[in-house]
Amino acid sequence: MIKVLRVSEAVGAVLCHDVTRIVPGEFKGRAFRKGHVITEADVPLLLEIGKEHIYALELGPGKVHENEAAERIARAAAGPGLGLSEVCEGRVNLIAERQGLLKVDVEALDRLNTIPDVVFATMHTNHVTPGGRPVAGTRVIPLVVDEETVARAEAVCRRQAPLIQVKPLAAWPIGVVTTGSEVFRGLIKDEFGPVVSRKFSELGSTVMRQVYVSDDPVMTVQAIVGLIEEGARMVVVTGGMSVDPDDRTPASIRATGAEVVIYGAPTFPGAMFMLAYLGDVPIIGLPGCVMYYQATIFDLVVPRILAGERVTRTDVQSLGHGGFCAGCPDCRYPICGFGKG
Repeated sequence: MIKVLRVSEAVGAVLCHDVTRIVPGEFKGRAFRKGHVITEADVPLLLEIGKEHIYALELGPGKVHENEAAERIARAAAGPGLGLSEVCEGRVNLIAERQGLLKVDVEALDRLNTIPDVVFATMHTNHVTPGGRPVAGTRVIPLVVDEETVARAEAVCRRQAPLIQVKPLAAWPIGVVTTGSEVFRGLIKDEFGPVVSRKFSELGSTVMRQVYVSDDPVMTVQAIVGLIEEGARMVVVTGGMSVDPDDRTPASIRATGAEVVIYGAPTFPGAMFMLAYLGDVPIIGLPGCVMYYQATIFDLVVPRILAGERVTRTDVQSLGHGGFCAGCPDCRYPICGFGKG
């Protein structure tokens, strides 16, 4: 209901229109926006700019202002690692408080967006976000919404909470085994190790040791097992991941007794990828493309492992939709479609 109120009696009322302030020669612009809830502190300024009366929206029983609705829905949806922005034009953003893996319950998100007058948008799930980045936003469409609508939205968010969160990445000691007789004998310089070390460093983990071996599977098995015994929480094996007869890394990983999750991923770059687990320790066979491309299968799988997830065959197989990198001249991953089904 719209009412005309004296400014002195309007505290708590909701403006139905923008209020403009004009200072000749200095300023002309909005002093208060539509939907603003008038406070005691606003009264002197309203009188100063010549507003003795305002048009206000009176909230009836069972009605919720857009600002309050957005804040309530955002609070219900936000899980660990997320903070809320101040409400702006009826919208609240959810902001990552730390670097971590963004996780979105997509089914719950879809259910939430079926509620009339409620909208909630997120960035893609299962991708690393830096701290301080807005990763989602929510609002209701009308200026005033039914309490029942907000309560339904809160219930959806809390049914399988959290709807959205940022999971921390573990800081693990990483072991690296580099295969290949040409590197082992010093005939060529290893270019893979520094790339792997940098990528893990960016995720907060450290390569504890890199071991060079020839193409001998026995040496590779001994190196993998040895690094685990030294305390490596993950072992990455580079080199020898193709189907050439001399490339024996997949067979060596199997020979450790590890449970192979998958060999071959529906991603380009990254098809010749292998994931196995020796007990709780993941062993990853990385294809050579990781050296040359900014975004590869590494970036789609490794952060999930560091976030505490045990990646499954289905997880990797589901990467096919979105698994074809567009090869943009300037890579902007993860602000792109790669790995986002």
